[in-house]
Amino acid sequence: MTRSLLVVVFLGTVPVPAAPLPEKIGDLGIPDVSQLPRVDRSKRPGRQESKNSAFILKTEPHRVAGERYVILTDHRSPLFLSSLKRLAKARDGIILKVDDLALLGQDATTLESLRQQLRSARVRFLAVAPRTSSFRENMVLGLWELTSTLDDDPLVDVFPGFLLASTPQRFRALVDRSIQHKPLATSRIKPLAISQVPRAEELRSLQKAAVLRKWFGRSNVATPIVAVYSRRAVEAARLTGPEIWNLQATSQQPFIKSFPRGAQAAFRSASLVVMHGHGVPGMSCGVDIDGLPADLAGKVILSGSCFAASPVHSDFPAVRQAPGGYEVKKRDAFALRAIDNGAAVFFGHMRLSMGFPHLFPVLEALSQGKSVGESYQQLINALITVRGFRSGKFLVAPAVPGRVSRRRLPQNLLLYVVLGDPAVRPFEPIGTGSR
Repeated sequence: MTRSLLVVVFLGTVPVPAAPLPEKIGDLGIPDVSQLPRVDRSKRPGRQESKNSAFILKTEPHRVAGERYVILTDHRSPLFLSSLKRLAKARDGIILKVDDLALLGQDATTLESLRQQLRSARVRFLAVAPRTSSFRENMVLGLWELTSTLDDDPLVDVFPGFLLASTPQRFRALVDRSIQHKPLATSRIKPLAISQVPRAEELRSLQKAAVLRKWFGRSNVATPIVAVYSRRAVEAARLTGPEIWNLQATSQQPFIKSFPRGAQAAFRSASLVVMHGHGVPGMSCGVDIDGLPADLAGKVILSGSCFAASPVHSDFPAVRQAPGGYEVKKRDAFALRAIDNGAAVFFGHMRLSMGFPHLFPVLEALSQGKSVGESYQQLINALITVRGFRSGKFLVAPAVPGRVSRRRLPQNLLLYVVLGDPAVRPFEPIGTGSR
């Protein structure tokens, strides 16, 4: 990844901080990150904190003993495999092949064989490269079954990530971006916050954009904000100020497919995009998949919406309606389109996401200079701990085709995914001082 732009505006040699935000948006205060409670198995969020997603899942580092880069794949095409071989060479790693990653975790003999190979390899980074047809929920859950049983504790013992693109050419481009990437210094990081306002009384996603603006402001890092207002939010409160764009959806265009010039420039120049709001396949946080810029130029994108990383084929029961009242249709995943369009990393959920409380720990770890894989591992391990998942309880029975279910499966909690090379460190440490 070679393109990046300055994150601060310079007047002489003194950085100009972002303009201050109001302390409230509607009835919601705009707290400092340090004021938000950190929750775990013993400390739960209060009622109002839960309602407004105004808490953060507590995460901890979990040591990985190995040092090797391992690629696990079921690709058979020489075009995909040639890119993986090039990545393995660049990372001084090895490639392990299986017949079908969609079945990962379902065969005890295969699982034990993979465990032994990963232990022998002394794996540190595990890059899972599935075919698009095998990228599905039980593949992800099977990965937790595999990697949480490499030693005696119940936690994931590798730094994982998924390498996924729709064509061999786009896959090769993803590998190229990963190999060429160098961590960005604070002076070269430019975030953009995109938040959806679905109703006048539902401002929590907009609040999180303001929270992030305040958080990055500690390091004199300016954070432009794009707020997307649904048709039911015409009378909702708005943020005002420089580099804030309030976009109104309409009945003709319920999701944003284009941005005004200033917001478009902010999106184009951003190195980090953080999104909050509702989502369905093909839409994240009020932005339509066709509204993504054609060249995402190595950006890191974190989405807190539901279905941002929806699979082509699902192991879970179908749902007709997502939170926010949006109809679930068969459309391309926001995550896959972003990677195809040039993003280096995409964090999102395959199904129903918690949003900010689970997104922020990943952003925070990345801001501390940690790798994609370690940041992801810390989140998954915290979720395993909170819900007490253990070996044998990760997988779900494949859904019956055509059957719709309203029941939420507990394994949904573990369906966050990171598309991107787990060894990549997107940023040098940013001095935000969250804790």
